Amino acid sequence: MLDATTRSGGTATVTPRTAATELAVATAAGPVAPTGFAARATRVLLSPWSRLSLLVALLAGAATAVLLFQPQELLTDGWPPQLGGAAAAIAYAVAYGACTVAFVPRPLLNLAAGALFGSQLGLAAALAGTVLGAGISFCLGRALGQEALRPLLRGKWLKAADGQLSRHGFRSMLAVRLFPGVPFAAANYCAAVSRMGLLPFLLATGLGSIPNTAAYVVAGARASTPTSPAFLIALACIALPGLAGVVVAWRKRHRLRGD
Repeated sequence: MLDATTRSGGTATVTPRTAATELAVATAAGPVAPTGFAARATRVLLSPWSRLSLLVALLAGAATAVLLFQPQELLTDGWPPQLGGAAAAIAYAVAYGACTVAFVPRPLLNLAAGALFGSQLGLAAALAGTVLGAGISFCLGRALGQEALRPLLRGKWLKAADGQLSRHGFRSMLAVRLFPGVPFAAANYCAAVSRMGLLPFLLATGLGSIPNTAAYVVAGARASTPTSPAFLIALACIALPGLAGVVVAWRKRHRLRGD
């Protein structure tokens, strides 16, 4: 028979059908998991806490670079003369996004955008940089920090914030951006740790950042005329949302205590 194993001179001969059956069984069993030092090292390097440590190291390095290079000197020294117009605005938007990841305060960057490019072009550059920086922070937090930090969401406030961002991401982030009570970087990483989607996060960030960003940009553009109506209106637009955010946060605090 073709599928029988025959012996000739003490040597086993396997028929083609038997060999095919054994190969199919070995394939169905799946690949053998790698073992040894390399496999253990790979598992350690890709573990949630190792990735979180990498995120902390990247952010610390970025903050150190900001302290060394002093990007806020743009307010006093101006933009490099070899760049001008739209090219300068695009370069500034990229630098703006990188600086927000490194925890440079956005009000300072918005004032610089207005002082360097005027109200309209400065607003476009500042908003583009805001969305870019928020997107970079969100992706870093989602890839390197979410898996390690989600098990730590045990407090009442943390669970409430996570539930809001996960279920009502767009409107929750829109409210956070409109009322500047939560620091920009903190909101980015809280959204990344939650189950909020990237697209709603970016849309809410872009729309919600327009009023506050515009106020700072106009203030920067009209800083040379501090008694002008535009400058005074810009200051009012900066102060009023901040006060409203404080009131809303105070009321929410009492409601949470009462629950």
